[in-house]
Amino acid sequence: MSVHTGDALALDAWLRRYGPASPGAEATLVCLPHAGGAPTSFRGWEGRLSSAVDLVAVCYPGRQDRFDEPCITDMATMADQVAAVLAPLAGRPLAVFGHSMGAAVGYEAARLLRARHGIRLAHLFVSGMVPPHRVPEGSCHREGDDALVADILEQGGTDARMLAHEELREILLPAVRADYRLMETYPHVAGDEVLDTPITVYHGRQDADAAPAIMREWQRYTRTPAETRSFPGGHHYLQEAEEPLVADVEDQLLASARGTPTAGPAALSPR
Repeated sequence: MSVHTGDALALDAWLRRYGPASPGAEATLVCLPHAGGAPTSFRGWEGRLSSAVDLVAVCYPGRQDRFDEPCITDMATMADQVAAVLAPLAGRPLAVFGHSMGAAVGYEAARLLRARHGIRLAHLFVSGMVPPHRVPEGSCHREGDDALVADILEQGGTDARMLAHEELREILLPAVRADYRLMETYPHVAGDEVLDTPITVYHGRQDADAAPAIMREWQRYTRTPAETRSFPGGHHYLQEAEEPLVADVEDQLLASARGTPTAGPAALSPR
């Protein structure tokens, strides 16, 4: 699908709401799902955010009601289309929260929003994703279905019963494989530009791929402070930590939108 800035049909295809729009909101928060994920993973956020934040979630091609569209298998195309879809939302302070693959897409879209549209995000939230220069190449997307399923289950966050069902596997795996290919062939090329957007980095304390020292390297991607915060849990920690996570995201987003300092990590729920 061709996406053009201001194209209402394109916005309807890409963006989902799980509650009424908030015309008086102070900021818009756009959520980007993980590999194989869908916007419904953020459905519960709507009831946890105040009316000061207008929430929308992105639906990538090839899943849910976009099942008949071809999946996007390269980062350049995905980031280009996401940036074009988000640009019309910048009438108020705009922030992006991305989990896992969604974090990488969010970062790349932030770069394009700045370079092509002159839009500076109020805040970028990256979750469960190492900084771009740490993303390893991979070949799991070329493996058979069983190997792909095994990797998905190892990451957690997916109901094993769904992947054990043959018909559901046939529905789910093409999008998962496309997303794995996107990430495993993601050739981040660092440019001279560095974001001037605050970045908050979230990760699960039991996520073996998200060592705190590595996650702090997100600082090199912004001129403003990049804070790292953790919650109990593995790669998909946000399922169990939804309430405190969403509260922290809202606090930081509104502080950025209002140009006020945020509280430090001590403000989070007890470790």
